[in-house]
Amino acid sequence: MAIDRPLSRRQAMRNAMDETPFGDDTLHEECGVFGIYNRTDAAALVTLGLHALQHRGQEAAGIVAFDGTQFHVERHPGLIGDTFTKQAVLERLPGESAIGHTRYATTGGGGLRNVQPFFAELAAGGFAVAHNGNITNALTVQRELQRRGSIFSSTSDTETILHLIATSGARLFKDKLIDALSRLEGAFSLVGLSAKKLVGVRDPLGIRPLVLGDLEGSPIITSETCALDIIGADFVRDIEPGEMVIVTDEGIESLFPFQKRKSRFCIFEYVYFARPDSTVEGRNVYTIRKNIGAELARESNIDADLVVPVPDSGVPAAIGYAQQANLAFELGIIRNHYVGRTFIQPSDAIRHMGVKLKHNANRAMIEGKRIVLVDDSIVRGTTSQKIVQMMRDAGASEVHMRIASPPTTGACFYGVDTPETGKLLASRMSVEQMAEFIKVDSLAFISIEGLYRACDEPDRDRHQPQYCDACFTGDYPTALTDLDAHENVRQLSLLGGFG
Repeated sequence: MAIDRPLSRRQAMRNAMDETPFGDDTLHEECGVFGIYNRTDAAALVTLGLHALQHRGQEAAGIVAFDGTQFHVERHPGLIGDTFTKQAVLERLPGESAIGHTRYATTGGGGLRNVQPFFAELAAGGFAVAHNGNITNALTVQRELQRRGSIFSSTSDTETILHLIATSGARLFKDKLIDALSRLEGAFSLVGLSAKKLVGVRDPLGIRPLVLGDLEGSPIITSETCALDIIGADFVRDIEPGEMVIVTDEGIESLFPFQKRKSRFCIFEYVYFARPDSTVEGRNVYTIRKNIGAELARESNIDADLVVPVPDSGVPAAIGYAQQANLAFELGIIRNHYVGRTFIQPSDAIRHMGVKLKHNANRAMIEGKRIVLVDDSIVRGTTSQKIVQMMRDAGASEVHMRIASPPTTGACFYGVDTPETGKLLASRMSVEQMAEFIKVDSLAFISIEGLYRACDEPDRDRHQPQYCDACFTGDYPTALTDLDAHENVRQLSLLGGFG
């Protein structure tokens, strides 16, 4: 059997470029989680929930189910609909409790050994865990555990949680889990499953989302409300930052075992990651994105004929922009939804077709027009370049670009796969230089203050920001132990990390 070795950053980036003709010029959320307790066909319901969370990760997925006697584990590469909807797979997952996970494979993190949930037979019994986020001291803790004799079977930070539970000196299982999580830094929203419990925990800063739902008396813990909608479940509430929820036959217990801290929810969930139909932290994502577009129009409106979204993520913000600016809104770019990362291994000739494999200009709408392109972000800028050129080739007389987030100048260390800082266009160019690079007539980003206003916060408290906005401001809310302690480690994903 071949050994799944971590890739170098350079080789991994080269591989990513080879897999997709678009240069992977976007940010990727790492994963979604879903767990249900005491429900017939639990694994089938988890499958549906993960399908609703497919936007949070398309590379691989896993489900662990418990049938009252033993645990059953299935982990597969690919989309949920290509694997877990097969009857043979679901028949191997009997039981009335199950948890699942869908992920975007991070750099160096491919291979089934890094697909979650992770399961282990501990002294206290079997336990499975899946998490969304990134543990920023996982490598440091792993090396300490290895020196004490722990043997890791993956390069994922999530496995660290199992080892910490196994080696904890606490007596009760929940205290072992609390002890384990208390040693971690960074972001984690997790679900866990034992023979008698479904557990949900959110880190003290609440960086990643986690919600509690109910399906006719069966509790559910998942990343977003859209996963509840797909199975007809009710949204109960957000799991609070620093909260541990323990579901048993006796009911639901809520604990706050960690030192209380001010919430720093990831603001980019509103900009891009969460599904528009989800309600996150009490706010409808679609509404927030329209608000962002309206704020963008207030800050940087320009005389034009129509507003064109870069599909699909730019659509709500473009609607908000058009309404605020009193401009026409048109689908001037049509997206081909049937092109994915595994479409083909492209030849150079096909790769040069670039973005046209995924997007095509709707010439009848844009020819001779002054257009405002609205997109959610600019990462490396290569896709923006190609889309702008596409608009000019289709006859647009002017092309202006408006971005529904501030310039992305720093890497994320909390569960988002971002290029290293030097590859982020905004980290090495001014806005004027970026406009020249992507060849637009004008370019503007929403301000950080405008983004906060769109999220119903009147202003950003510079001393205690309401959100994690580190990718825009460099204000990281936790220690970055692995980055500081290990040379050349940008984030744990270099070694296959991230939940």
